Amino acid sequence: MTTAAQLDLGDFLHPALFYQSEQQYLDGLLPFITEGLAADQPVLVAVPGPNLALLREALGPAAAEITMADMRDAGRNPGRILGGVLSAFADKHAPRSVRIIGEPIWSGRSDAEYPACVQHEALINNAFAGRDLAVLCPYDVTRLDPTAIADARITHPVLWQAGMPEQDSVAFAPTAVWEHYNRPLTSGPTAVTYTVNQLADLGGVRQFSAVYGQWFDLPSHITTNLQLIANELATSSLQHNGAPCQLALWQDDGHLICEVSDNRYLDDPLAGRRPYRSDTVRGRGLFVVHGLADLVRIYTTAGQTTIHAYLKLELA
Repeated sequence: MTTAAQLDLGDFLHPALFYQSEQQYLDGLLPFITEGLAADQPVLVAVPGPNLALLREALGPAAAEITMADMRDAGRNPGRILGGVLSAFADKHAPRSVRIIGEPIWSGRSDAEYPACVQHEALINNAFAGRDLAVLCPYDVTRLDPTAIADARITHPVLWQAGMPEQDSVAFAPTAVWEHYNRPLTSGPTAVTYTVNQLADLGGVRQFSAVYGQWFDLPSHITTNLQLIANELATSSLQHNGAPCQLALWQDDGHLICEVSDNRYLDDPLAGRRPYRSDTVRGRGLFVVHGLADLVRIYTTAGQTTIHAYLKLELA
């Protein structure tokens, strides 16, 4: 991954907006939107539903000129935001410059989701470096933990705050924060495992996943998604690694977790975060997984990669 010292953002603008009230939220975002529309730039707003409604009301008829997405749905899995939402919009309108508002971190994010959110924010810089576009990320100072605000200073090169001039972030170090949240992942105590030795074993992977669904009487759509996720993760591992990988399944805190681990280093942090057609073979498999899962966590280091894909279970 490119270090901050090596990273030349060029024309790419990636500010964090720190706000403390609805009025500050509107004061920071509305000019960004209206200036983009005046310059004939396509605008995407991807923020949590309540904030989306706030902006839609404030924009009035101009809202019809903007692409809007509820980040609670579009970005339920932080790993999907870059390839499935931001890059998809930017590439659709290329080579035109676009403006994007993306709010991936809000007070309802879980402890398990948060590290993936920060890594997403760090990787935006690598994904869009040198491109003529802007991604503005709002942060609610009154509701978020101070750690989230500190991390925003590390993932964003520019900081905006009400009543203060724009400032460069002296803490900007996206590689360092990505590595900080690249933390070991462990299997649950109730995990059941299956060893995948070669591509010919993939039928067994799908059957193993189906049987697991039957054991626990999971809804059919959950079992189907589990089969697809397990198949894609195992396939990607075998194609990238050429050696056996280990599949594990268990449930924890209302989620079904599918783990695949192998003994190679995943040296491309953007794998699975680019649009499907522009990614590597392994990245395309991970892109599919990101689209199906509610959360994906990845830990990779020399001689080991572990991936956890979460599926939220429906409560009875």
